[in-house]
This record gives sequence, structure tokens and C-alpha cells, in this order.
Amino acid sequence: MDGPTPKPAGPGPDTGLLSPVRVGAATEGELTDEAWVQAMLDAEAALVRAQARLGTVPREAAEAITSCARAEALDLPALALRTRGAANPVVALVEEFTKVVAAQRPEAADYVHRGSTSQDILDTGAMLVTARTLRLVLGELDRTAAALARHADDHRDTLAAARTLGQHAVPTTFGLRAAGWLVAVLDVRSRTAALLDGGLPVQLGGAAGTLAGYAEYARLAHCAAASGDAGSQAGDRADGGPWDVGTYTGELIRLFAAETGLAEPVLPWHTRRTPVLDVGAVVALAAVTLGKFAADVSNLARTELAEVSEAAQAGRGVSSAMPHKRNPVLAAMIRSASLQVPSLVLTLTHCAVAEDERPAGAWHGEWQPLREALRLVGGAAATASELAEGLEVHPERMRANLALTGGAVVTERLAAALAPVLGKAEAKQLVSRVAVGAAASDSLADKVLAAAPELSEAFTAGQLEELLAPSGYTGAAGTLIDRALAHHRTTSTAGRKTDLR
Repeated sequence: MDGPTPKPAGPGPDTGLLSPVRVGAATEGELTDEAWVQAMLDAEAALVRAQARLGTVPREAAEAITSCARAEALDLPALALRTRGAANPVVALVEEFTKVVAAQRPEAADYVHRGSTSQDILDTGAMLVTARTLRLVLGELDRTAAALARHADDHRDTLAAARTLGQHAVPTTFGLRAAGWLVAVLDVRSRTAALLDGGLPVQLGGAAGTLAGYAEYARLAHCAAASGDAGSQAGDRADGGPWDVGTYTGELIRLFAAETGLAEPVLPWHTRRTPVLDVGAVVALAAVTLGKFAADVSNLARTELAEVSEAAQAGRGVSSAMPHKRNPVLAAMIRSASLQVPSLVLTLTHCAVAEDERPAGAWHGEWQPLREALRLVGGAAATASELAEGLEVHPERMRANLALTGGAVVTERLAAALAPVLGKAEAKQLVSRVAVGAAASDSLADKVLAAAPELSEAFTAGQLEELLAPSGYTGAAGTLIDRALAHHRTTSTAGRKTDLR
């Protein structure tokens, strides 16, 4: 039977075919298999440099190990297959990495992964990957916030209908709507920055959280140096002075954190998954915040509303069947991420129930959901900045839509004005009754006077029409926009200072 020759089965790269929101985002490069392997190698190199600074590993060995810590030196597909043997990638990684070091500097190979355990390396690598990804996300959030601030300022007086439960509520301005999006993005920005500033710690505990392996190797090096063992390769600080396990391990944790640029934990967190849950909380907030922005844009871009539209670009928003369509595809991609991330974070939460000093399966269940959540949020953040920067606003459509109810959108104000004459309850009932079925061609003021002739002594039709003018009932919208813009300026200044540290 003739036909295309089938390709051999086997693992291939995840190109993002079914997850277009993340394709092309800068964060993608920080979340590949190679990036994860590099982060774990960076952890191995940082650990041995910390040990060398404490004098329990020769400086030359630490330098050799660091120079060999390159993911491109390893066969990643083969490494992935070998991962099944230990249910985590670190065991095979250490074996292959040790071979690479041995081929370059045989005397340094014995110091790879000395005293360590798989979870120390993988958790530290995960925190490095997270930090590198979230720093890129911060940049995209800043771009989005800057664009939304411009919309808020440019459209502070652009009248629009606020909608509650899908119906016209009261007048607002598009500037205030954009200010709401802005403040929400700034909330995400501040929480992401706080997480990066001390919330992502190294993992260092050894086999069961006691650091015994690290301490034992250090003790042996110290004793060898103290006895004058000619074969000792201990570094400068193993000088024969008093040995104290607490001092050594405390210093090792501190120096390991310094070498990686991550935070120093109080204790090993093998089964206390607070750092992972903190990441989950931040990425979930980011996803739903950007999803809210996207949902609003998608709704406002409906044909019947047409109050905003995405920036036109060749090939964007096209339909395979309907040539006339201009779909809000950026908003759709962001929403797709916002709908997926909460479930991934829920999995991280389930995995936090970890028994004993090392769980079977719970730790392992975190890795892929964490990566996917970071991928989706990274893509959503990049897409949101593109959406915000190119968003097209149509004030004339907002005015036309605002007029659809013939003034009924301001009946809250009208009822308040009539209350001193009719009483609060009766005024509200009257306005509700006459507003039903109001249209742009109707005069709601005339209908009110016809229904309650006694009002003619207190109001003319012209005065009632003035009360029904949407432009006169936007409340403190301008003041609130100013508050949002001031908050943005303050946050941006503080953010720049933080990023420079």
C-alpha cells in the first residue's frame, strides 16, 4: 500500500505546537531540557566552589569542575532515558558529568557531587530556572504596565459604559478601566519582585536533611590536613584548627547561596515545599491577572461592541473558513494560559503533602507542572505586553454603545435627585418603571415627568436631561486614574532600584 513513509517513533523536541502562547517568548529558552540541565550543573559547580572557599576541596578542582559544567557536553536524549533508572535526572547527570570532568582533569572528578544528594541539586536547579524565568517576566510586566498607563492617561475622559452581569451599569471612562488593569499588573509585578528578592532559596540538606555527608567529607579533609597527610588535597582553610560541624555547615549553606545568587534557607526544605508553593502562588496570580485583561479585551472586541481591537498585523486573527474575521488571537492565547495555570498550581499544592524526609512520587510530581506553569506565564506575559502596546481604542463606538439605553445608564443619579421630592423608595420605583424599554430615541426625562406630573414644580425636562448626561456621572474616575498613575510611577522607580541590586 503506497503512502508516506512513517517516521521512526522516538522523542522529539516540544516545539510548542499545541501551546502557541509560549512560542517565541524569551522565557522559552530558560525552560528547555538543556536549560534545566545547565541549571543543575550550575548548582553542582556552585556547590564545589563553596566547598573550595571553605578549604575542603582544592581550588583547582573547583575551577576545573566549573569549566566543565556545560550542558552541551552531555547527550540529553540518552540522559533522559537513563533518568528512568533512578526516577530523577540527577543520578545519571552526575555520572555523565563526572566522566566529562575526568576526561579533562582526572584529579578533579572525585570532587563532583561530594556529600550531596539528588534533591539538593534538582531543587536548587529548579530555583535557578525559576529565577531566570521570572526576571524575564518582570520585564514583560513592566512593558505591559507602561502601555496600560498610557491608555489610562490618554483616555481619562473617554466615556464608556461600565457593565455588571453583562448589562450596562453606570458610565465610566476607558481610562479608569485601563487603570484597573494597570494596578492589577503592578500587584503581580510587586509580588514577583518580592519572590525574586529572597524567596527562592538553595536546597542543601544531604541524604536526609542532616548535611551529614557534607560534614563528613569536610571532617576527613580537615583531619588529613591537621595530621600533615602528604596526600591531602584539602584547600587553604583546612588548617588543623578546631573542627565544628555547625560552623562548617552554616558557612557552607551561606556560601552556596552566595555562589548561586539564591537565598539562604533556615533549614533544608526537602519536604517543606514553601518555596515551590510561593512560586505557584505568584504564577497563578500572574496568569489570572493577565487573563482578566485578555477576557475584557476579547469581550470589548466583539462585533456588537467593537470598542477595542487588537493591532492589525498580516496573518494575525485570520480564520481558516471566514475571510472577513479578525479574531482577538492575542487575548485568546493569554486566556488559554490563564485557564491552564491554576490546575498546574493545584498539582503543586497536592505534591506539598510529602511524607517522612523524602517522599515517593510527591517531589517527582512537581517538576513538569512547575515547568509548564512557568512556560505558560512567560508566554502570557510576553503576549500581554504585545496586546497592551498595540491595543486600538475606539471612543466613538463607546459613545454609541453608551447611548443605547437612552439615558437609563444614569438612572442611579436620577433616582437620587428625585428622592427629596418623592421619597427614596418611590423615586427608585418610578425610575425603574419608566426606564424599562428606554431607547436612544426616547426622552427619558419626558417619560419621568409624564409618569409623575408633581415633579414639574421641582424640575424641568432640561434639568432632568442634564441629570441624565453620562459625562456628568463618572464620579471620581479622574482622581482614581491619578492614583493609579502615581502608583505606577512609584512602583516603576522602586522596581528599577531593586533590579539594579
